[in-house]
Amino acid sequence: MQVAQSWSVCRRNACSSDTWVNAPSSNLCQGKSRPCDFSGTYLANDSSTYEYIGNNFDITYVDGSGARGDYASDTFTIGNTKLNRLQFGIGYSSTNAQGLVGIGYALSEVQTRVGLPAYNNLPVQMVADGLINSNAYSMWLNDLDAPTGTILFGGVDAAKYEGDLLTLPVQTPGKGEYKNLMVTMTGLSLSQSRSSSNGNGNDGNTTQFSKDNLALAVLLDTGSTLSYLPRELVKPLYDAIGVTIMPNPKGNLDAYVPCSFRSSSQPVIFSFSSQLQITVPMSELVLNQTTNNKLPRMPDGVTDACLFGIQERNVNCTGSNTLGDTFLRSAYVVFDLDNNEISMAQTRFNATTTDLKEIKKGKGGVPGAKAVENPVEATSGLSDDEGGIYVNGVAGELKVGMGTAWGLLVGVAMVFLGL
Repeated sequence: MQVAQSWSVCRRNACSSDTWVNAPSSNLCQGKSRPCDFSGTYLANDSSTYEYIGNNFDITYVDGSGARGDYASDTFTIGNTKLNRLQFGIGYSSTNAQGLVGIGYALSEVQTRVGLPAYNNLPVQMVADGLINSNAYSMWLNDLDAPTGTILFGGVDAAKYEGDLLTLPVQTPGKGEYKNLMVTMTGLSLSQSRSSSNGNGNDGNTTQFSKDNLALAVLLDTGSTLSYLPRELVKPLYDAIGVTIMPNPKGNLDAYVPCSFRSSSQPVIFSFSSQLQITVPMSELVLNQTTNNKLPRMPDGVTDACLFGIQERNVNCTGSNTLGDTFLRSAYVVFDLDNNEISMAQTRFNATTTDLKEIKKGKGGVPGAKAVENPVEATSGLSDDEGGIYVNGVAGELKVGMGTAWGLLVGVAMVFLGL
């Protein structure tokens, strides 16, 4: 089975761990508009290397979408690189027109909730097959207007970031049980600079919206279009820049700003321990959300309204404090699952060169990365009742991070830097 025939690699998720594809016979894919045709489907009977594993694939994401069906295994090919055997889910019943490549911790796989052991998901199988040294990969999403980004398995591209690559420990509520890619966020501020050409604008003249003792666990979720933070952080930010809360097309309340904000270079600054800051230009936080090709209007009835990229986390629903694509586009991120570490640096938008470096096995294997001094441990955001991660569903349902109902699909080129 070839990727080009059946699989979509446009949607990737560093929070979810299961890779799955749609079956062409599902009610969704059989719909009048044939929504699955763009990304492709998988037909088991057409593959001579298909192997059935079990009928316990059943995943639901926090936006209510999901898929149910079988676990199977088959060959998996990306370009000229082949994995002889990879386990994945087949969505015989699905509410997502596009499948998903899950590359998170194996302990978050669906089958672990029914007492079955974790299996080798994509990056783990790459290590087992000798394609890469370590279960580690780096991600460069590029800016909001870019049609593609890059995920580099087993390596780092030093041409895609600026400054130092700084390393944080992954946060977990249980010792030794790493299931989610969470780090400690220690600050949120707004730069008063509006003239920086590169969108950095961090000249020391900032308004701080977080308390000095903030130590909030946040999920880095590449499958989430937006970022979600608690009210005590977003409310003063909204007041400072002029955000309006109003109904979205589904009738739920969301945060909006005038679309003209996209021309602003004023950045929002995210801090992680004392040394690491990522600045996000305002232009990366203003998203179109059209209905019938029309933008909504601000309350004045004249000004075009755009969705703001940092939303208030709904305290009444299950979910975590999440830094999604609206944050991650401005960061170059290395996920080192073998060592339970995440390294970040300021991204270099629209870089046209490459400087590939291989990630080695073992502690300190990420080239050029330096551990932050005295990393802050999270004191909030790790439990369900305060916006922590959501691994225990109800009625046999596992909820994992995937993104919002308006998921912005970004094409991602998958690259191996192998042995």
